[in-house]
Amino acid sequence: TSNDCNATEINLLFHPSLIKINNTMASSALPPLLPKVDAILVLDGDGNRLAGKYYGDFMKTPSAAATEGADAADNAAAAQSVEQLRNSFERQLQSKIGGIAAKPDAAEVVTVLGKTAVFCGGSPAGQGGGGDVRVVHVGPAGESELVLAHLAEGMYEALSHLMGGTTDRAMVLDNLELVFLLIDEHCDGGIILETDGQKLAGSVLLRDEQEPTMGHGMEGQGGGMPGQALPMQSSGGMGGLGMGMGGGDMTIGQALMQARNQIMANLNQT
Repeated sequence: TSNDCNATEINLLFHPSLIKINNTMASSALPPLLPKVDAILVLDGDGNRLAGKYYGDFMKTPSAAATEGADAADNAAAAQSVEQLRNSFERQLQSKIGGIAAKPDAAEVVTVLGKTAVFCGGSPAGQGGGGDVRVVHVGPAGESELVLAHLAEGMYEALSHLMGGTTDRAMVLDNLELVFLLIDEHCDGGIILETDGQKLAGSVLLRDEQEPTMGHGMEGQGGGMPGQALPMQSSGGMGGLGMGMGGGDMTIGQALMQARNQIMANLNQT
């Protein structure tokens, strides 16, 4: 009968094997190139963190989350344990990248605690504790090294523009507010927003003009800004791709842009 046919169709529709196939098809529709960034760090020549952010659960302990009803002492101890964990990771990172000077357009790659770390900048061994800072992007072990390198090179280029063509420790410390703005324009919650160095620098300067009183609660951050004229470019994110552009014609930056645009479109539809 028709009722029996309808019941059979419904049972087939919700059969576990079909549900698994549908979930697989849905996941395969997601953008194929969406980098996962666990941390962005700006380190001096000795490996000290001048600025940076950790995303998600990376370098966090279960006790680090402030629990409801916990007193201030417990929360302070938890926060201290997280900072100690991060400092330990950064010391291990420094042990591998110390003395290596990576060119702005040729990032170097190391592996630390199962994570892939890609960095630009730095000074050769024996040059002293000052020198150029390093911009480090940390991602999962399976993340594409080329993608992470593209991200690090873009941010390093923007940092160089903002610092007046130099990336030494003193200049960065005098302009920490711009560095934190740069990180926010570059990445939000581990999701990359922009990779072009010129656009990043222009967006940071635009935000700095719009938010002159903005602060990050960091000691030693300077409100000054190096006097270098920059072409003000639109901060409208990563822009759009030309119609009909094939995957083989795209650069890494364009592929990242396409992935982000597709995710935003999916979110708007839900």
